[in-house]
Amino acid sequence: MNKKNLAMEVIARLKKAYPDAGCTLDYNEAWKLLVSVRLAAQCTDARVNTVVPKLYEKFPDVNALADAPVEEIEEIIHPCGFWRSKAKDISACMKMLRDKYDGQVPEDFDALLSLPGVGRKSANLIMGDVFGKPAIVTDTHCIRLCNRIGLVDQIREPKKVEMALWKIVPPQEGNDLCHRFVLHGREVCTARTSPHCENCCLAEICGKNL
Repeated sequence: MNKKNLAMEVIARLKKAYPDAGCTLDYNEAWKLLVSVRLAAQCTDARVNTVVPKLYEKFPDVNALADAPVEEIEEIIHPCGFWRSKAKDISACMKMLRDKYDGQVPEDFDALLSLPGVGRKSANLIMGDVFGKPAIVTDTHCIRLCNRIGLVDQIREPKKVEMALWKIVPPQEGNDLCHRFVLHGREVCTARTSPHCENCCLAEICGKNL
């Protein structure tokens, strides 16, 4: 089975296993997803979801968060780890949204990449989840599963994995596929324990088992 056919079979099986897959970060505005995805670095989505309500209660919009003292942001986001660098990035990002984009998150990939603290993973997440554009989010689950399954061959660099997936995954499927990789990676194809291949819907087509 070539990689494109393998990708289509993986998509079909994961759709059946996780029909309602979506972003596990809580947000109702684009700028809040930007904040949450920055906080989620080296932190679980579940913890981020418990921290951000307090942040938004005190700073309810882009302007308020842009004007907030960095020390106050640090104090609130402390449980997410790396709070100094995250608070600095969030503050700078909100200032740029306020000053350059009239408080709106830009609907352009390169513009998103220009925002402080925003890399390809975050930009793709915004493009896919907020704007409904083709996107591939290469987080640790995506990279691990793609290598195990055989969709990529020993590629660990996120951008290279993303570029390889663009060649074999239909554009309209990329965003949802990556959300399903997250769920499958947490529940079945785990990182810190042996993968639970006996419970895996991909077992007989997975490169790890062939």
